[in-house]
Amino acid sequence: MAYHLDFADTDLTRIRFALSPLWETQEAVRTLKRPARQGRHLPWLRAIRSAYEQLDLHPLWLLMPDRGYTPTFLCPPPLGPDTPFSDEIAALRASDPRTAHTQLALALTCTPGATDSPTGRALLAQPAAAVRDLADLLEAVWHRLVEPYWPRLRALLEADLLFHTRRLAQGGLEALFSELHPRLAWTPPTLTLTTRAGWEERRPLDGQGLVLMPSLFCWPDLVSGVEAPWQPTLAYPARGIGGLWTSETGPGSGAPAALARLLGRTRASVLCALAEPASTSALALRLGLAPSSVSEHLSALRDAGLLVSHRYGHQVLYERTPLGIALASGPGS
Repeated sequence: MAYHLDFADTDLTRIRFALSPLWETQEAVRTLKRPARQGRHLPWLRAIRSAYEQLDLHPLWLLMPDRGYTPTFLCPPPLGPDTPFSDEIAALRASDPRTAHTQLALALTCTPGATDSPTGRALLAQPAAAVRDLADLLEAVWHRLVEPYWPRLRALLEADLLFHTRRLAQGGLEALFSELHPRLAWTPPTLTLTTRAGWEERRPLDGQGLVLMPSLFCWPDLVSGVEAPWQPTLAYPARGIGGLWTSETGPGSGAPAALARLLGRTRASVLCALAEPASTSALALRLGLAPSSVSEHLSALRDAGLLVSHRYGHQVLYERTPLGIALASGPGS
């Protein structure tokens, strides 16, 4: 079946991209519960095992049914394009207990027996305490399981935003929506999400617009959230997730031998590492090099016409030009 989002002219001017560390945190919790999601994140799962085993995530899992409703106050749309986790968790802590009670009750009905379980009864009996305790638990997940890897995650999310904002500028909404997810289809003025649920629904956006949010832990799912008073939101799998947890074994290890002879092993490695746009710090982390060294190589590659750079927020992201792509791909590509 399908979910249809109807755009008015005012909605088209209110489409925005955003990143959310809180969203990635709660989706990381969901990934820990769903084996089907874990294949892309095995290195992370091995790295966080000890910290993960010290957390009791059952109260959050109880509110994350495989199919059904998750309380909106746990994962609201980002407040801005680049909101820090501290601001997002503060907004969660400020949730109205009455609204939280309604959402908790609805979420618990999506899991058989959850409402009458000891945890479910406790959540419903004291919604203000539930908001506080769930916020504390998500904050612990952030600090122990997600924050140590946030520079790597953020670099890939920002690269995705750069790619899709450029696609929007070059080809309009049709080009943008055609590449976000296979279950999305754009037939102006309606964006249709094919769903696994057995119902069909149509929702006018009524001038609220739409937030588009890349996510790494939601892979391979497309997640929609359109509950008032939040701005309607679509979270989609970010590009490049296959290389998220891979790391080079050393400068030059991923570069063709002929390219390494031409450019030098380290410079060739920097060029080949830019399969997706990345910042200086992200490349330094990936290649195990000093940021100053990576910056020098990036400047040389850009001056040679092999890279271009774009400013996104506080960072400069680099990507390969057609010539850079041809050289990095090697003969016969």
